Amino acid sequence: MSKTSALAAAHAELDALSARGRAFLGVRYAILGGAMSWLSERHLVAATSNCGAFGVIATGSLSPDELRDEIKGTFARTDKPFGVNVIIMHPELNELLQVCIDEGVGHVVLAGGMPPRAATDQLKEAGVKIIAFAPTLPVAKRLMRQGVDAFIIEGMEAGGHTGPVATSVLCQEILPHLRDVPVFVGGGIGRGDAIALYMEMGAAGCQIGTRFVCASESIAHENFKKVIYSAKARDAQLSVQLDPDFPVIPVRALANKATEQFFAAQRDAIARYRDGELDQKEAQLVIERFWAGSLRRAVIDGDVEHGSLMAGQSVGMVEREQPVAEIIEELMGQAAETLAGRIGRLSTS
Repeated sequence: MSKTSALAAAHAELDALSARGRAFLGVRYAILGGAMSWLSERHLVAATSNCGAFGVIATGSLSPDELRDEIKGTFARTDKPFGVNVIIMHPELNELLQVCIDEGVGHVVLAGGMPPRAATDQLKEAGVKIIAFAPTLPVAKRLMRQGVDAFIIEGMEAGGHTGPVATSVLCQEILPHLRDVPVFVGGGIGRGDAIALYMEMGAAGCQIGTRFVCASESIAHENFKKVIYSAKARDAQLSVQLDPDFPVIPVRALANKATEQFFAAQRDAIARYRDGELDQKEAQLVIERFWAGSLRRAVIDGDVEHGSLMAGQSVGMVEREQPVAEIIEELMGQAAETLAGRIGRLSTS
């Protein structure tokens, strides 16, 4: 088989492997944009969707009115499907979900823990498709009974809030046994080779975050982008939990002075919890808000010393600023070339 024929066959196979994910999202490419606070806003989200992938707004610490404006601003820039990522710990969770419903958002990603039944019921009754994170197979099966339509498997290589298990291990544990709904894989994915691999393992598509941080359409400060360009995989480190009795979702970011400040924020929140000033959920929200504010200082204000430099371990694969369309074209081209190589080898064996 010629190289041209192998590549054509590879593109057809890639379409077949991603058909379920593409149909579920309503897009050309089964690539979800990772929800990055302050960055996954109308400009980057619309650009992602306009290129044939699936943009996702990050609510982060947005109020319901701010989210409404962001959704309207995104609809003004694209007529393609996009979703909204909502953190279930948000004190105005129900109001945020109602905004998504009222504004006609078709997909909502519930993140940050086990979605409450009231939240999934609220979305299901409105006909909104629900995507949740699956840290384990039993959790996924439980959430399927609760009405969740699709899942994201996110490994510890991911930037921002992440779990304790590597992407490759999670895929082996979950993909062979979760065939009834689409499953998207994220965490440490910086090249199309990995996309092809995970799709061959049974993934419906992939979630990409860090590769889009330095997109031309990203509003990230130039200082932040420059730090990302020069970073390597091992620079993206996990935050440390200080108290085993006070679980905190680990955050992966490039080490700087903000890392030290996070220890102080944890100590303060834990002390207030021990003194009875805060309950556990309130204390966790205090810590969550630390990251939201610290991240804004870096990505928006350009303070790369005292702001949080959230990034996944794929950061070493971000080498320059590129338009979103070019990034997606590069990723899908690499995925097709990987499959073409295998097809070519099989045809000559």
